[in-house]
Amino acid sequence: MSGTGLVVLIGALVVATALGLVLRARNGRVRTLPGTGSPDGWALTGSAPGDGERVLLLQLSSPVCIPCRQTAGVLGELAAGEPGLRHVEIDVAERPEVARALSVMRTPTTIGFDRTGRELLRVSGVPRRAELVAALAPELRGRPA
Repeated sequence: MSGTGLVVLIGALVVATALGLVLRARNGRVRTLPGTGSPDGWALTGSAPGDGERVLLLQLSSPVCIPCRQTAGVLGELAAGEPGLRHVEIDVAERPEVARALSVMRTPTTIGFDRTGRELLRVSGVPRRAELVAALAPELRGRPA
C-alpha cells in the first residue's frame, strides 16, 4: 500500500470513529425543541387529551426494531406511574405519513407534546428515564392546565 493510500485509510477510520462516537453520545438524549412548529401530536394519534392528561409521549417504532421494545417498556412504565402522562406507540410501517409529518428519520423516536399539541421534546433511541422525567417535570407539575 502506498503512503497516500495509508493516509486516506487512516483518515477515513478517524472520521468514521468520530461520527460513531457523536451518534452514540446523542442516542437516548432528550432534546428540547420549544416552538418547532411541528404538527399537533394529539391530532396525529387521532385523539384528544383526556381529563388531567397534560403530556403525550408519541413513540414512533418499526416492527423489527429491538430498541423500540425497550423504549415501549420505559415509556409504558413511566406513563403508568405518572398521572397526566399518556404514551402512544405508532408503527411507521403502518402509518408512514406520521413519520413524514414529524420529520422522523429513525426508530425509535419519542416526541413529547403538551396538552395543546405543541412539541416539547424529542428523543432518538431508547430514552434515558431520569433525563426524560426531569424534562417533563415542569409540564406535568409546574404549569396550570
